[in-house]
Amino acid sequence: MKKMPRKMRQVVDWSAAFWAGLIASLVFYLLNIFVVPVLLGGNMWVIIRLFASIFLGESVLAPPATYDLGSLMISLITNLVLSLSFTFLIAFILHKYGMLVGIFGGAFFGLAIYLINFYSLSYFFPWFFALSSWPFVLSHILFGAVAGGIYELLEVEEFEPVE
Repeated sequence: MKKMPRKMRQVVDWSAAFWAGLIASLVFYLLNIFVVPVLLGGNMWVIIRLFASIFLGESVLAPPATYDLGSLMISLITNLVLSLSFTFLIAFILHKYGMLVGIFGGAFFGLAIYLINFYSLSYFFPWFFALSSWPFVLSHILFGAVAGGIYELLEVEEFEPVE
C-alpha cells in the first residue's frame, strides 16, 4: 500500500523572533530618544519619561525633563517588553511569507500599532495624544519593518506534520 505524503506546516522560529524583537526594540528606542526630539524640539528625557509613564503614571512627566534613572530603567523595560510582544505577533502572523512580506507586512503592522497607541490607548493615557506626529508614525513603521525583516533574515525554516 502506497503512503500518502503528509501535509507540512511551517512553524514560527521563536529564537529568531526574540532576536528580531531585541534589535527592533533598540532601533525604535534610539530613534525615539535621539531623532524624534531633534525633529519635534525638546530633549530625550521627555520621550524616556513618556515611555515610563505607562507604568509610573502621568506624574513622571512633570517638568523638568532631566535625568532620572528610575524613568530610564522603566522606559527601557517597557519598550523591550512591548517590542518583543509585537515582534512575536508579527512573526506569528507573517512567518511563512518571506522577506518582502516580512518587511512590508511588518511596516503595515507598525502603522497599525501607531494607530492603536495614539488613537485608542490615548483614552487611558491622554498625554500620549499630544505627541501624535509624523516622526512617531515613521518610527513605528520602521519598527515593524525592522522586526519583520530581521525575523525573516534570522528565521530557520522548520516544518511539522499536519494531521
